[in-house]
Amino acid sequence: MRNPCRYFNSSPEVIRLAVMIYIRYPLSLRQAEDLLFERGIDICHETARFWWYRFGPMFAAEIRKRRLHRRSYSCWRWHLDEVFVRINGETHYLWRAVDHEGEVLEVFVTKRRDRKAALEFLKRTMKRYGRPKAIVTDRLRSYGSATKIIGNGERQLCTRWLNNRAENSHHPFRRRENAMAKFRDVKTLQKLSAVHASIHNHINQDRHLSRRHIFKQNRSAALAEWRQLAA
Repeated sequence: MRNPCRYFNSSPEVIRLAVMIYIRYPLSLRQAEDLLFERGIDICHETARFWWYRFGPMFAAEIRKRRLHRRSYSCWRWHLDEVFVRINGETHYLWRAVDHEGEVLEVFVTKRRDRKAALEFLKRTMKRYGRPKAIVTDRLRSYGSATKIIGNGERQLCTRWLNNRAENSHHPFRRRENAMAKFRDVKTLQKLSAVHASIHNHINQDRHLSRRHIFKQNRSAALAEWRQLAA
C-alpha cells in the first residue's frame, strides 16, 4: 500500500495528530490550530479542515476494518435511536446503532424517520455486523414496522429507560456539533458523524469501569494502534 501522505509536506505523525485533536475533542478549527502551534506545528485552520476531510474517513475505515476483523463488537443487544439535526433550516435525522457496551456501530442521516428510513438503516447495519439477538428502541412506530419486515419483531424491546445507552451516545456528537456551530451540508454531516463515531470508539476507554493501571494500558495500546494508521 502506498503512503497516502507522500505528496504532503507534513509528516504522517503531524496529520494524525491534527485529525485526532479536531475529531476527538469538541474544538473549533482555530482552537485546533492554536493547540498545534503550541506544540510547534504551524499550520492554517483550513489545512486542518482539509486534513480531516481527506484523511478522517481513511482512518475511520481502517479502524472499522480492524474491529470487524477482531469481532470487537457485540450482537447480543443493539440500542437504536435518532436525533434531529438542523441543516440550513431543514430538519434531518441522525440514526445511531449502539451495542450494549456503548460502542457505536453505525450512523446514518436521512430526511425522514418513516418506515423506509428505519428499514434502510437496519439493513445497512445488519449487512456489516450481522443480526442481533435483541433490539432496544423507543416507541417510534417506524422501528416496529421495520423489525417486522426483517423478521426481528419479536426481539424488539421498548421498555422505559432501557434505551438510555443510545441516548447517552448522542452527547459527544452534540458537543462536536456545538463546536462547529451547526452543519451546512448533509454530506459533511454523514462523513463527520461516521468518522467521529469510529475515532471515539477507538480512543474512549471508559475509565470509570476499569482500574487505573488497566485504563493506562488500554489507552497506551489504543494510541500505539492509532500511530500505525497510514504509517
